[in-house]
Amino acid sequence: MAATTATMTGDRSEIAFFDVETTVPTRTGQGFALLEFGAILVCPKTLVELHNYSTLICPSNPSLISTLSVRCNGITREAVTTAPSFSDIADTVFDILHGRIWAGHNILRFDCPRIREAFADIGRSPPEPKGTIDSLALLTQKFGRRAGDMKMASLATYFKLGKQTHRSLDDVRMNLEVLKYCATVLFLESSLPETFPENSWVSPNAITRSRRASKSMIDTTDSNGNTPSSSELERIPELTPGNNGMSFVTSSSVVHGNTDPFDMSLLRDEVNTESLERDVSMEENPVSESSEMLSAAATVSEILQLEEVDVPSIKASYVPHPRGGEKMKLLHKNGDFELHCPCLKVRFGLSTKFVDHAGRPRLSFMVDASPSLCRVLDACDKLAMNLFQGSGSESNWRHVVVRHDKYTNYPKVRINIPTLVDGNVAQYATEMYQKEGSGTMQKLVFSKFDPEELEPWLNPGTFLDAYLFLDTYDYQNRAGIRIVAKKLVIHNE
Repeated sequence: MAATTATMTGDRSEIAFFDVETTVPTRTGQGFALLEFGAILVCPKTLVELHNYSTLICPSNPSLISTLSVRCNGITREAVTTAPSFSDIADTVFDILHGRIWAGHNILRFDCPRIREAFADIGRSPPEPKGTIDSLALLTQKFGRRAGDMKMASLATYFKLGKQTHRSLDDVRMNLEVLKYCATVLFLESSLPETFPENSWVSPNAITRSRRASKSMIDTTDSNGNTPSSSELERIPELTPGNNGMSFVTSSSVVHGNTDPFDMSLLRDEVNTESLERDVSMEENPVSESSEMLSAAATVSEILQLEEVDVPSIKASYVPHPRGGEKMKLLHKNGDFELHCPCLKVRFGLSTKFVDHAGRPRLSFMVDASPSLCRVLDACDKLAMNLFQGSGSESNWRHVVVRHDKYTNYPKVRINIPTLVDGNVAQYATEMYQKEGSGTMQKLVFSKFDPEELEPWLNPGTFLDAYLFLDTYDYQNRAGIRIVAKKLVIHNE
């Protein structure tokens, strides 16, 4: 354990930059265990370090520290043998974080949830931030993807700051240095707009990707005016489809007209709107029940029966992202689409093992996948994976259809029920109906967000009709297609 001798101030105006190191899950459903916590309190006016604290943490189950985990951060079982448990340091962590602005790289997706999970595990209420600054989102928006995937290691290499150690306090200090370098560059560019014209900074890879997006949107013909065949499209990653709603951000512009690329209002907005961000867009980009994902569900789409889906007619293009850069848009015959899947059989009922930052379960269930559903999803999965591999992400792709070696003839898919949050009120974003044997349908109305109330409707063996759209995720080194339920009609026979 290490800490400076400086005393933490009482007004809690400091920014708390922090980072956690954890075990790496090696099987589905296995959670994360904290192995290290590091934080620096920084003066918001001068960015001077006022206080630092770091400690290794001994997890309740040291066997979770696998070989893969050690390769990730170098923390071995032996290293944490004499380290305190999280309950031993919980008071200190709470005092450092509670009521301050939280800052760090990718903290909304990873570090914040891990802190809340750790406090929940010991039966304590977690600290709450005054606001949050996620430097991954902030720098991607303002600095653009000059450093490729904008991970800390890539940024450190870009600025020649050395190699990322994946140790908490070292990573926090590197995060601060990266922010200072990025801010300096943006300040210089905004001061000399004639010398640094729009997009002059964009890396060759980003330029290629931008051109690729334009081609996929505008020009899909060869020099003789012929449209490429489906087999040719599969060999061109930028034109290969996945499905509707994907949002892999690939590049971001810094200068738009007269916009100031060093406009600190973005940082202020990050702080002022933190409570909304935590409730609506939280840890995972596509996997979270975000406003972007729900807006995709609200889009007017063509509803297709599985037999109506013509795989070669699915098209992909990059379109401007609302928060800067571009995202991938998947269309069927140039239009948005949903899948209507009748008579799906629930194989495994409601899962509540994953939770969001507020402790609300992320709800999902698994159904048997028919051959026609597998045909569509496997095609989308293959094409989306090919396109994803050109996105610069280092995540591992996870196939949307679940198959096990011993049960290859019984494929399954997971269907997610998104959550819509308005203030402190959470509700299901999926419309749900009960269908009687006579064909009469009645809408199910739930008084509150209560998985126990919903669970009996999704028991194994239940049949339902589903209206689905496909989203994607890239979270915690995993990526793939996510199936989201817009509407469920549950058979009551």
